[in-house]
Amino acid sequence: MKYLALIYGNQEKWDAIPPEVFADVVDRQNAFNAKYKATGELVGAYGLGDETSARLVRRENGAPVVTDGPYLETKEYIGSLYLLDVESAERAQEIVAEMPLADREPIELWPVPHEAPEVP
Repeated sequence: MKYLALIYGNQEKWDAIPPEVFADVVDRQNAFNAKYKATGELVGAYGLGDETSARLVRRENGAPVVTDGPYLETKEYIGSLYLLDVESAERAQEIVAEMPLADREPIELWPVPHEAPEVP
């Protein structure tokens, strides 16, 4: 079963972390990523751009219409996402609890019950 783990934050929150602490978190996150890539339980880990780079895309009269995003007006936004492929919800929870930022902020965990078929 696949699970999506989401880390939320904002630039102000990340800027408040002292540079040496932030560097340590990045090193620990890289070690976490390598550990679970090696077990095959981490499908992918992705850091996202900040809210100034998000765009909303719609289609009107067959043409794309692009506006500034993100869609929701919130103080925090998705900063990183991780796709896990594990045997159980409990295993996903164990893995996510090991993330370096889990001791600072909760990490949102979503089951992914449906996957589109592969396109040949």
